[in-house]
Amino acid sequence: MTEQVTTGTDVNRMRELNALSIVRALRGNPPSTVTELATRTGLSRPGTDVIVQGLVADGWLTVVEPDGSSSVGRPARRYRFNADAGHVVGVDVGAHKVLAMLSDLDGTVAATSRLPVDPDADPAARLALVDAAVDECLAAAGLCPDQIWAITVGVTGPVDASGRTALFTPLPGWATVSPAEHLAARFSCPVQVENDCKLAALAERWQGAARDADDIVYLLAGMRIGAGLIIDGTLRRGYGGAAGEIGALRAVRWLAAPSHLESCPSLPAGIGPDDAAAWVFNAARAGDKTARTAVRRFTRDLAVGAAALVLTLDPQVVVLGGGFSRSADLILDQLARELGRTCLRVPELRASTLGAESVALGALRLALNDVDARLFEVSLPAPVAPRA
Repeated sequence: MTEQVTTGTDVNRMRELNALSIVRALRGNPPSTVTELATRTGLSRPGTDVIVQGLVADGWLTVVEPDGSSSVGRPARRYRFNADAGHVVGVDVGAHKVLAMLSDLDGTVAATSRLPVDPDADPAARLALVDAAVDECLAAAGLCPDQIWAITVGVTGPVDASGRTALFTPLPGWATVSPAEHLAARFSCPVQVENDCKLAALAERWQGAARDADDIVYLLAGMRIGAGLIIDGTLRRGYGGAAGEIGALRAVRWLAAPSHLESCPSLPAGIGPDDAAAWVFNAARAGDKTARTAVRRFTRDLAVGAAALVLTLDPQVVVLGGGFSRSADLILDQLARELGRTCLRVPELRASTLGAESVALGALRLALNDVDARLFEVSLPAPVAPRA
């Protein structure tokens, strides 16, 4: 009979996996005692206690001291995942703004920076504002670049495997630059680039209107219309990053839909394109018949592409996001009626609850997903002790 030999490498690997199981058991959960962790992970209590103390020393866990309210004996210590062990950054690079957010590993936002940008700004000017917004977040949180574990940048247009918007984007010259390469010159962490609609869909499932759903169509409704898709709880990108770009099909009428609002006959002279839609929605609420007609025509065109996605994917929820989600009271009921004319089953329609922060929040979520994948789906890397 051959005797099995356990090597030092095997023992170290076992310790690493046991530590990983404890960190995973605490990640996203309330503080727990050693006994509770031993029960949850299937490890012995003495072994769990040893691993927990090591994780505390390495900065992965923090101690939650008893509050002293118990009158019977000494309460057991509890331990929580140290969300401040690392941080992530999410950036929304839009036509009119650059919005950066910085959060800990639990997704708690620690700093935000929003900077205006000229829609006609060239790529160098827009990237400079990305740098400035990220730097403001770092300064507000008291962090330096090497304390950031992942960055995600949200952009307008389909994103290919290289992180570029090579197919199309309304941002001038943006298809010629790589935000990931630009940020990699300053940050050693992974940098991802993703489409803004897809990130907004992630955000709505994480913290917004679709937290109870795994099958979601997110409609970005504004002066530009787009869609993000989550199926079986997974963000769908497509082979070339263009999943959900159904508006490229002219028969869907998404490209022309906003023109109903811009050309409303009752629109006063002197109101620019950026303010036209808001005026029309307000006038429609006040009973203006031509404004109501413009909103109805816009919603009818929006429903064409929405119906195609609903019939294809049969989602549980359709979330109306983007700038026009502020006028969901004028859009959702009519959108439901339009879908009812063509769809076998009309999903529940909900308005976004995240507003203008949805893309940046989705970028944070994707950055956290990257951290989780590296921490918990592969192996536990070298622990990082908290900095003074």
